[in-house]
Amino acid sequence: MHKFSLVFLTLFFSNSAIAASDAYVSTRIMSAAIANKIATTAEQTCKKKGYQVSVAVVDRYGNLISFSRDPLAGAHTIDVARDKAYTAATFQGDTLTLAKQLDFLKGTPHLSLVGGGIAVKLGGYMYGAVGVSGAPRDKLPGDVDHACAMTGIEAVKEALEFAE
Repeated sequence: MHKFSLVFLTLFFSNSAIAASDAYVSTRIMSAAIANKIATTAEQTCKKKGYQVSVAVVDRYGNLISFSRDPLAGAHTIDVARDKAYTAATFQGDTLTLAKQLDFLKGTPHLSLVGGGIAVKLGGYMYGAVGVSGAPRDKLPGDVDHACAMTGIEAVKEALEFAE
């Protein structure tokens, strides 16, 4: 009995001890300044092409950080931009690609499987995502929104890749 108790206690305490490195998780979330730059750059890029859009930037969990909307963009673009950003963030991809992979999820609340949402993944970190809504399509639904979103990410790429 004594030998059994010793083995049990050894196993119990060795499995229940938590290493200091396992006590928390650290992550990076883009600042409001970076999110604002993404949003305004994407919105202005579409505006120069003659399109009135809404742009949402969310953190890696899908929470809104920044939003920009052309005053002439349709009211529906507000929720659609947010949903595209949320989808890109929570699936950590772009909605053009996800539309093909996740078509069985169409109709799920707050998911948008149309191009225009892109995850902001740079330098090995997942920061969040951007979603653009309001531009007409060129070849695929959301492809112009996608291109505008990409310009927003490009505008902050260097700052995020070399951030310490």
